[in-house]
Amino acid sequence: MRVLIQRVSHASVTVNQKIIGEIGPGLLVLAGIGADDSAADYEWLAKKIVGLRVFDDEAGVMNKSVIDTCGAVLAISQFTLFASTAKGNRPSYSAAAKAEISKPLFDQFVSRLATELGQPVATGEFGADMKVALVNDGPITIWIDSKEKQ
Repeated sequence: MRVLIQRVSHASVTVNQKIIGEIGPGLLVLAGIGADDSAADYEWLAKKIVGLRVFDDEAGVMNKSVIDTCGAVLAISQFTLFASTAKGNRPSYSAAAKAEISKPLFDQFVSRLATELGQPVATGEFGADMKVALVNDGPITIWIDSKEKQ
């Protein structure tokens, strides 16, 4: 499983011109499910994400987590994180899990994130044409792949 995390001052997701998920200060998490991902991947990532110390403390040092700051999380499914551009100019997404596998895993990931965070997690709509708006705070953008834990 791969995630791209952005520290945001605001983020929202719109489907059919209606905002369906929105947060203030916190983390925007774009999540891609790979064909060989399992519960172990999303469990590890959920704990890692809420524990990341990417928010400033009183001294201006990134030393606080989203939990410490009472921040929010917006999670968006994004299969394109598994794009391969090795051949030609059209990306291949063959490493991404099919919808029948990725949707349940994404839903379980969001549920685990909410448990770890101690509050609901805003989301988009799986498989929909989503418009994601954000104000990247910092900018802070971090890539994590659950297969590269070392």
